Amino acid sequence: MTLPLTSPALRRSRRHAIVIGAGPGGLAAAMLLAARGLRVTVLEKDGVVGGRSRTLTTPEGYRFDLGPTFFLYPRILEEIFASCGASLRDEVALARLDPQYRLIFGGAAGPVLDATPDLARMEAEIAKLDPADARNLRPFLASNRAKLEAFRPVLERGFSSAADLFGWDMLKALPHLRPHLSVDAELRRFFRDPRTRLLFSFQTKYLGMSPFRCPSLFTILSFLEYEHGVFHPLGGCGAVATAMARVAERLGAEIRLNAPVERIAFDGRRAVGAAVGGSFLPADAVVMNADFAHAAPQLIPDALRRRWSDRRIAGARYSCSTFMLYLGVEGRFPQLAHHTVLLAEDYRRNLREIETGLLPDEPSFYLHNPVATDPSMAPEGHSSLYLLVPVANLRGTTDWQATAPAFRAEALRRLARLGLPDIESRIRYERMVTPVDWQEQFAVGYGATFNLAHDLGQMLNFRPGNRFAGTEGLYLVGGGTHPGSGLPVIYEGARISSNLLLRDLGLEGVETALPGLEPVRQPGKGKEMVA
Repeated sequence: MTLPLTSPALRRSRRHAIVIGAGPGGLAAAMLLAARGLRVTVLEKDGVVGGRSRTLTTPEGYRFDLGPTFFLYPRILEEIFASCGASLRDEVALARLDPQYRLIFGGAAGPVLDATPDLARMEAEIAKLDPADARNLRPFLASNRAKLEAFRPVLERGFSSAADLFGWDMLKALPHLRPHLSVDAELRRFFRDPRTRLLFSFQTKYLGMSPFRCPSLFTILSFLEYEHGVFHPLGGCGAVATAMARVAERLGAEIRLNAPVERIAFDGRRAVGAAVGGSFLPADAVVMNADFAHAAPQLIPDALRRRWSDRRIAGARYSCSTFMLYLGVEGRFPQLAHHTVLLAEDYRRNLREIETGLLPDEPSFYLHNPVATDPSMAPEGHSSLYLLVPVANLRGTTDWQATAPAFRAEALRRLARLGLPDIESRIRYERMVTPVDWQEQFAVGYGATFNLAHDLGQMLNFRPGNRFAGTEGLYLVGGGTHPGSGLPVIYEGARISSNLLLRDLGLEGVETALPGLEPVRQPGKGKEMVA
């Protein structure tokens, strides 16, 4: 007799995996493992799924993304859904944005550009800065198309030792790496105006890094926007996490909310379960999706972390943090784009201040106005504005308890540059999150919202491994492991870790490319994935 997938008897007989944390990586791993027949238990310390990609909902009806608001490169998540017998497009409505975002350069008279995936229009936008740079848009995209294709095999497998750096796929990709160049230096090959380079390099902030320090590989970030689109999931990015949880549960995974893990249990070096709620939950494998710098010292004994001891974690390099304002505001603002990025007039100085731990004197900021696309994000006649300011992590010198009120006032003043001079009088709901709050409320180590820095000394096998070194049966997903931070990259990391786990248990792994899977279409190439 064949037992149904959710039968209690079959659940007891199957291999069991515990997933710690219901963030994007944990949910992707839960889907993939459950789809391959494992009994999966997700243990989430909070009362909602999504981790930093959750939705904040207020009694007044305002909805905010807590963290990520740009949904990029849906191909990877489409493949994950398809490999689990589901369709991303059936589960989540995605609207492709055009313009993708508005970029404002510096002071009161600075130029304003609307970034669009329509290349002819984009060339006209760049020509406002430099006509010669406009002519190099397509060569830049072609170069990065080749770079991504060369690096895809590298980004789709795990790295556990120095020997992995000499794999054939890595050797083939090396001509595209140019490790001696930063993102800005790489962009000089195509664009002479520093503002054009900022247009294609501010995206390093997705990694919490400066384009003047970030490795040149990451010019692919801006390429992905123009090649594959910037999307808004209707209901916010939290709608994606909710859909992932729904599919995982449909496949038999159990998601336990309000279930903080006290420690991972080991028999020697082998992870054998987790202590939760004063009880021991046994497992054949454990996947840790919690923030690495925060969780590893608490959940994994120091003696088992040969490469990532307490001392090493304390001495590692971390991304910047963010100062956040979530504002429920009376009124709609048609003059605002869905995404707006305002760059400090002296951008290099702004970045130096953040890197040296100082509070920015003239901050750059990002404003999310989702009702421009999705009116459901706020009550009728209102807006849910999300203001993000990059700042130093908690290794800086800022006393946030003393500084936060004045910094908030400065951030609101900066909104006047966007035509919102009277915003304070319109605020009907407000929540502020500082780097201290990221650490204390959301368990983010050092308040570094983009995790470990992505310099060459902390990439590939120099990052905490997908199969955690020095242990058996313990796997990592999330921004703290290979390939790194950012939603598409975290999804890929979950696929890598799930593959390793399944194969270590003698089971069939996960396909990384599914023939016949139709990607999200681009404008002019077929039906759009829209609401």
